[in-house]
Amino acid sequence: MMNYLRHMAVFAQVVEFGSISAAAEALNLSKSVISQQLKTLEQQLGVRLLNRTTRRQVLTPAGRDFYQSCQTMRQIIEQAWKDAQETQEHPMGSLRISAPYALIESIIAPAIGQLVSEHNRICPTILSNDERVNLLEDEIDLAIRVGEMPSSDLRQTKIGEFNEVLCASPEYIEKNALDTNEPIKSIEHWEKLDYIANTWQGHRIQHRGIHKETNAEMILSFTASRFSNSISAVIAMAKAGAGLAWVPYFLFEPFQKNGELVNVVPEYKFTPVSVYAVHPFGNQPSTLVKIAIKAIKKTFSQLNTSG
Repeated sequence: MMNYLRHMAVFAQVVEFGSISAAAEALNLSKSVISQQLKTLEQQLGVRLLNRTTRRQVLTPAGRDFYQSCQTMRQIIEQAWKDAQETQEHPMGSLRISAPYALIESIIAPAIGQLVSEHNRICPTILSNDERVNLLEDEIDLAIRVGEMPSSDLRQTKIGEFNEVLCASPEYIEKNALDTNEPIKSIEHWEKLDYIANTWQGHRIQHRGIHKETNAEMILSFTASRFSNSISAVIAMAKAGAGLAWVPYFLFEPFQKNGELVNVVPEYKFTPVSVYAVHPFGNQPSTLVKIAIKAIKKTFSQLNTSG
């Protein structure tokens, strides 16, 4: 049926211009092409739409009804065209965003909240998920992902990076006699301690650190023994003394200030973690996706992510 939409449009033009010749001139087509399209349309419908003579054309009863349907179709198409253009000028519509738990409260929700306050016809859905969801299967318009991205057909835009802090509660540090001033001398002891991992990290976690003054390198490797798929739960367990945990600096900072968590390697700086915006729209993302990425990137840049 979709193949005959153009034939329907041509038929409507013939009716409105009063003849095949006039329609052919207006559409910049030959009269034979238009005649053939009308013939094909009538054959497929199984009814005659126009009674034509050398001097005039008259709509049949079926033709009058069909012409009204063609007009309705054209109105729908024109409205769809207008609506699509309007979304470029005035952002509107639904927007599904998937992001890790660690970024939702501090970055994603504030950014999208501000965006909606400026464009109240946007209807966002924010989904917290540390796993890398399938954007097409789960109908995700935009995903925010942490860590280096494998090559794929998805469009990727780096929107920032943040430092992580290896931290623990003061009680855990005291209980396990951790020397935060000389960690490199007791790495083997450290690596046997309890480690709380976000599930996406896996069982084995390794970080490379550089001393801020001497540039001496330190590699810390851990085998996780406690897990959660929520960064909030990881932090809560660390505060309760369940073990060591890598936590983004912007989430760690408030708990450092109130004394609930301590940076156990304060003299070392570790490789920053990159954050990417990912979408399935190639080089032509919608206006919604583009302004959402811009808003998230702006909010990200305003955070103290490095310490």
